[in-house]
Amino acid sequence: MKQDQKSLTPRSTSQSDWYTEVITRAKLADYSPVRGCMVIRPYGYAIWERIQAEMDKRIKALGVQNAYFPVFIPYSFLQREADHVEGFAPEVALVTHVGDKELEEKLVVRPTSETIIYEMFKDWIQSYRDLPLKVNQWCNIVRWEKRTTPFLRTTEFLWQEGHTAHATREEADEMVKAGLDMYAAFAEEFLAIYSIKGRKTEAEKFAGAEYTTTFECMMKDKKALQSGTSHLLGQGFAKAFDVQYLGEDGDKHYAWTTSWGLSTRIIGAIILMHGDDKGLVLPPMIAPTQALIVPIFKAENKDAVAEYISKVEASLKQQGIRYEVDWSENSPGWKFSEGEMRGIPLRIEVGSKDMDAGVVTVVKRTDSQKQQVQLSDLESTLPNLLETIQTEIYESAKKFTNENIIEVSTYEEFKELVNKTDEAVGFVKTYFCGDKDVEAQIKEETKYTSRCVPLETYDQEGKCFITGKPGKLTIFGKAY
Repeated sequence: MKQDQKSLTPRSTSQSDWYTEVITRAKLADYSPVRGCMVIRPYGYAIWERIQAEMDKRIKALGVQNAYFPVFIPYSFLQREADHVEGFAPEVALVTHVGDKELEEKLVVRPTSETIIYEMFKDWIQSYRDLPLKVNQWCNIVRWEKRTTPFLRTTEFLWQEGHTAHATREEADEMVKAGLDMYAAFAEEFLAIYSIKGRKTEAEKFAGAEYTTTFECMMKDKKALQSGTSHLLGQGFAKAFDVQYLGEDGDKHYAWTTSWGLSTRIIGAIILMHGDDKGLVLPPMIAPTQALIVPIFKAENKDAVAEYISKVEASLKQQGIRYEVDWSENSPGWKFSEGEMRGIPLRIEVGSKDMDAGVVTVVKRTDSQKQQVQLSDLESTLPNLLETIQTEIYESAKKFTNENIIEVSTYEEFKELVNKTDEAVGFVKTYFCGDKDVEAQIKEETKYTSRCVPLETYDQEGKCFITGKPGKLTIFGKAY
């Protein structure tokens, strides 16, 4: 059955409309009857499955084992760590009744799992021989957000959360760094996402952490997206949950703990960083379908086209390229547009002229470049094309980010720059003292928040652009 098709709202007209149209038209997700929740459709979930599979390998390479902890957490657990409960209280969903019976103790629907995990670590860790203890879980999270956007910020989302306990702060610091480096490398190599690794300010760090590291990304509308974090929790949770170990010195010591997480928000980053007015642009490494074969035929030559395509399929299977063949009744033009909407990296057109010449026509999603490739050359050409597309997408994101980082030295410059338009201007780099009250003032007056202190310039110091006190080079942005 033929289907109707209409153009997307251009990003330049309405980024918000474009984003939601891409998600629904590409069949990534749909809105749930429950406010703020989303239904992840098979195509969107296939992307998450590929993220899971690759991330899981990288997590296990750090010596981390998978486990699972309950979705329900006693409310009293959150109250044991003051900063933690204060940070999450506005977003916590509570279970108070079962049927018509009130529970003796309220249960929290998991907003994050530090408390339940360290309650268990207390029993699992007895001596220094039990350390380090490293676990990860893939699970769902519930945070009652006031404003929601599919993938970027939803009441329920999927993620992985790693939690580790160590004998020394130095080991814990190394784990925090290893977690962040893993995320940034995964994002670059697999998702073609360019990011800036840094440390959060005191105002922006995770509730209950000593410090938070992050990798921050700039989307095509120049807004910032926090895409993954790694935290040093120090000994705060260990003391709250009595996670102690007997050291080699014969004394009891509190463990040093870390946590780190990456969620389905990263799919939003893929959409917003790479997409264009035709729809998704998926890096080949993450694309569930890397090549769309489009038969161009008439009733009288359909069998001949099918036989020819079977040879193309055999080649793609041999190379391990993920592909689909669209035999629907829709027009070739409709199929082309649908493949572009879904972000499929390569389109392979097969018609009577191609068969006569012993070729296929291959079209890149990134720039629509066409080339004719002999059947015998598919095995040498397609993998190189996919690698080229992966590199091109990453380099484009890197170039865009670096071209939109602006450095200022005074608050007057900062305000003049960011207040001249309602649109984001990119990342603004300046020296900042990190004072929480000052940062609250900046947010109130400009809607910009600190994104991170880049790790590559972390040791640089200068005069704070607003107070004149010693400060670190800090990136500010308008965030999602």
